[in-house]
Amino acid sequence: QVQLVESGGGLVQAGGSLKLSCVASRIIFGTYNVDWYRRAPGREREWVAGITIGDQTGYADSVKGRFRISRDNAENAVILQMNSLKPEDTAVYSCSGSQPSGLRHWGQGTLVIVSS
Repeated sequence: QVQLVESGGGLVQAGGSLKLSCVASRIIFGTYNVDWYRRAPGREREWVAGITIGDQTGYADSVKGRFRISRDNAENAVILQMNSLKPEDTAVYSCSGSQPSGLRHWGQGTLVIVSS
């Protein structure tokens, strides 16, 4: 069974950094487009960042310049480096892998809390 497992969430003070990892099993993550999403309490899920099969990256305006998405092919993982965190970044962060065929897998999410 395909699994995406996120890790690296936690409690951090505003201005701090966290590194989230999304590790895939039973698929070659490099053959998937991978996106990070987040859902804050009482809000809709929003797209945060993505990396394509060709390693092109994109970011939501709210995180541009602070977050960086990258692949770690040796670990079959995608990393989200989050710097200069703000309280409004508090959310459950989930990764999703998709292919052009429409096949998509989701992880369970990891909680990030940024205190002011």
